[in-house]
Amino acid sequence: MRVIVIGSGIGGASCAYHLVRRGVETIVVDAGDAGAATPAGAGIVSPWTSRHVGAGFDLAARAGAYYRTLVPALAEDGEADVSFEIVGGLVASDDDTYLSAVSDRLSQRARQWPELGEVRRLDAAQARELFPPLADGLGAVHVSGAGRVDGRVLRAALLRAAQRRGLRRSSGRARLVVEGGTVRGVVVDGERIDADAVVVSAGAWTPDVLAPLDAGVEIAPQRGQISHFTLPGTDTTAWPVVLPPTGHYLLAFPGSRVVAGATRETGAGFDHRVTVEGQREVLDHALRVAPGLGTATLAETRVGFRPATPDGAPVVGSLDGHPEVVLATGFGAGGLTVAPLAGRLAAQAVVGEEPEVPLDEVSPQRFTPR
Repeated sequence: MRVIVIGSGIGGASCAYHLVRRGVETIVVDAGDAGAATPAGAGIVSPWTSRHVGAGFDLAARAGAYYRTLVPALAEDGEADVSFEIVGGLVASDDDTYLSAVSDRLSQRARQWPELGEVRRLDAAQARELFPPLADGLGAVHVSGAGRVDGRVLRAALLRAAQRRGLRRSSGRARLVVEGGTVRGVVVDGERIDADAVVVSAGAWTPDVLAPLDAGVEIAPQRGQISHFTLPGTDTTAWPVVLPPTGHYLLAFPGSRVVAGATRETGAGFDHRVTVEGQREVLDHALRVAPGLGTATLAETRVGFRPATPDGAPVVGSLDGHPEVVLATGFGAGGLTVAPLAGRLAAQAVVGEEPEVPLDEVSPQRFTPR
């Protein structure tokens, strides 16, 4: 069996990795478009702290737990450093009533999802011990199981591990080849590559790839601007993720680096620019929560296009009317959490296995008129 995976972000890279582990001949094709979500993503892995429980939440919760399986598997394949670390998380606020409600909600979830870890209330002084730049007066609910990951590092590890097992890679824009109502492969820069199945993990560019099929899958680019700061001489390695009620966030990485984000700009199209308004939004929210970052160096601002769906849920599974086409896309702001498991589930669907997680809520068939 030969499978072509269109897109080599986290979703595509994970799918390719899980396919070659099953002995499937796999080819990844990537267009290299500016603004791909994976290299721009912040890297928070804490789905259990989400305030929103709707379509796709169960998949996200399972995906957060799946990191505990994926990381050892990659280590067995020679990739010991994939950047994933459990550093804990702070749901921060100056509203005691809000924090009490959060503590109750997360304590209940921890019974279902033990990966969330221990849940405990912290006063402002205790919160600042863990994340020193925090504003005075911000208490927090601390969860010990929240994690972080560098999307660039994880993607590279997945692709290297897959290549050692025979993965082939191709650069260029893939166009589906449809014959007799069936997708037979792709054309890349004039070269036809036949395949038994095609996985589309093209992020915000998914509708362009699916255009020959008139599939009706609703995915649009949502621009996100995310800023990186450096704090020379400060060890940020163990700092937790910070999650204020606004939906903006802070997290730290080794190398005295702190990441702040992010804008959620619907309707910006594929405009790959750092804008003055977007930069101000990120900085205003970051400094409101953590004024101690005011003396940090603004190292860079990354721009990425989240593949957003109308209902906020990802798109994973076989395309209605085209069982030879499987989607793993539409991850929105949760790509670095959801995509590793979604890639595995897509690989299972491609080879005819029953996916280990029900896909009813995230199936592309929900876009098909009934």
